[in-house]
Amino acid sequence: MHDSSHHSVDPVLAVLRQYFGFEAFRGFQREVIDHLLAGQDAIALMPTGAGKSLCYQIPALLLPGMVVVISPLIALMQDQVAALWQNGIRAAFLNSTQSSQESAKVMQLARQGAIDLLYLAPERLLMEHSLTFLSQIPIVLFAIDEAHCVSQWGHDFRPEYLGLSVLSERFPTVPRLAVTATATALTRDDIIKYLKLQQAKLFIASFDRPNIHYTVVAKNDPKQQLKRFLDAEHLHDAGIVYCLSRKRVEEIAEWLVQNGRRALPYHAGLDKETRQRNQSQFLQEEGVIIVATIAFGMGIDKPDVRFVAHLDLPKSLEGYCQEIGRAGRDGLPANAFLTYGYEDVIKLRRLLINSQLTENLARSARQQLDTMLAYCETTNCRRQMLLRHFNEAYSHACGNCDNCRAPVSTWDGSIAAQKALSCVYRTGQRFGVEHLIDVLLGKKTERIIALEHMQLSTFGIGSDLDARQWRSVFRQLIAADLLVIEPVYGGLRLTERCRPVLRGEQAIRFRQDAKAPIAVKKDVQAKRGTLSVHHHSKELWQTLKKLRQDIARQQGVPAYCIFHDATLQELIDKRPITEQDLSKIYGIGSRKLKEYGADLLRIMKQFAPDGIDV
Repeated sequence: MHDSSHHSVDPVLAVLRQYFGFEAFRGFQREVIDHLLAGQDAIALMPTGAGKSLCYQIPALLLPGMVVVISPLIALMQDQVAALWQNGIRAAFLNSTQSSQESAKVMQLARQGAIDLLYLAPERLLMEHSLTFLSQIPIVLFAIDEAHCVSQWGHDFRPEYLGLSVLSERFPTVPRLAVTATATALTRDDIIKYLKLQQAKLFIASFDRPNIHYTVVAKNDPKQQLKRFLDAEHLHDAGIVYCLSRKRVEEIAEWLVQNGRRALPYHAGLDKETRQRNQSQFLQEEGVIIVATIAFGMGIDKPDVRFVAHLDLPKSLEGYCQEIGRAGRDGLPANAFLTYGYEDVIKLRRLLINSQLTENLARSARQQLDTMLAYCETTNCRRQMLLRHFNEAYSHACGNCDNCRAPVSTWDGSIAAQKALSCVYRTGQRFGVEHLIDVLLGKKTERIIALEHMQLSTFGIGSDLDARQWRSVFRQLIAADLLVIEPVYGGLRLTERCRPVLRGEQAIRFRQDAKAPIAVKKDVQAKRGTLSVHHHSKELWQTLKKLRQDIARQQGVPAYCIFHDATLQELIDKRPITEQDLSKIYGIGSRKLKEYGADLLRIMKQFAPDGIDV
């Protein structure tokens, strides 16, 4: 008798294929799912776009009962639930946008066992009547999304998350999963402590996002730098531009519109309706750019954001990683572009002084800012440095950041550094960069005459460099912690570390700031593909996008809920012409095959190359 066990179907994989249209799990999704199916607690730290949601959506389809997902953003619940229905999964949410009739209907369906996944905001969950309602239903798992919100070390702290410890008390037998994309050791300890997850197994994914290309440029007319970047790389793409202040957000959005782009502002100063309208336009329509403060973006599920640009220095590498993590969630190539100058550092240091932080938090914030600066100034592979920050070994150069693409030339700056540092010392350690540069260049400004700085030995000793080069020198001396900025007036002071440089015992090398960002050459561009679509495929691409847009409009959901770009790309590459072929395409599960298969095959046949007998 032959052994038929290898014919037995793997139920977990079968659900992945049937509902999501994927052939295989990525990373440790499978291990997390198996662990939860066995009734255990887990904490999963995975970068944005690594497929965290599958870890709790699949148990909802396999276990007899309901999975409750706690998510902080109401606007996104709608889209997540809509996307799940597209896949034929019974999902619902309870939040303040619903009428009491709608809420009552959802609760009734839940009691009847007609819902597999229920999304709730933490505030809603903590209401006594919600807890009572949940205790009447067989719950098989609590999934706590964006779990880093429990930690005050992050930039997304939400006090209501602290109340979620109630789950371990009220539902001691129900397994819990905490997921987040922000994972410093401090945050991780807080998640374990405050959510009472001491027994949970920790799953830590690689934080590498190989499809993201990193570029950092020294700030020099940021609007024009942004324009050049967009014109060269992202003529029609959707993306996010982050700025530090609300005023700047409005200004950049308006400027982009004047330059023929569809751009919308998003910040906490806009009324709720406007914010929601702008967010849903960004999510539902193609090619929209959102200009925002960091108030925007937590949990943004749009898979086809092709770039994230920062026009001001982020406060920390964690924040930066989370913000750029919103690009390229579909795994296709995307860009992270950052411009920064030393005035950003002054601005952020000032904000720190004025904030009411405890000494500990303030020190931590200063260190985070220093790390961010070091990332900008590094001449080595940026990806290496980012991953090292998350305690992840990455031994080789990545080949997909500006420093790897066009290695930075450096120059021996020992003498320039000595001149700059002496000038700071001679002027009394209380002036900002612009005045110091005037002294070095020997300019007779009113201020220099009034202060008698023409008498100083450093007056005019720096004429071998121009003002732009001196700015770069000062910026790098600050990044190297040889100078610190006095936060109130922006004056510069020497640090202990500059002694050996001044004495000539320690050489110092500076990075050569490029005159202008070198645009990626077009052939490289095609290789890292802004979707490498050949001419005859272009029409097919447009036709498929139009079909997707029409279906999405009809149903009032974002286009990506219907198909991801990656699905369209695979249709073009593989040219399926039978239903059997179609069922193997990435992201086409059984419901989408049934609903949209005929339309897709009609288009595919219309574009079939001549000579194929269809």
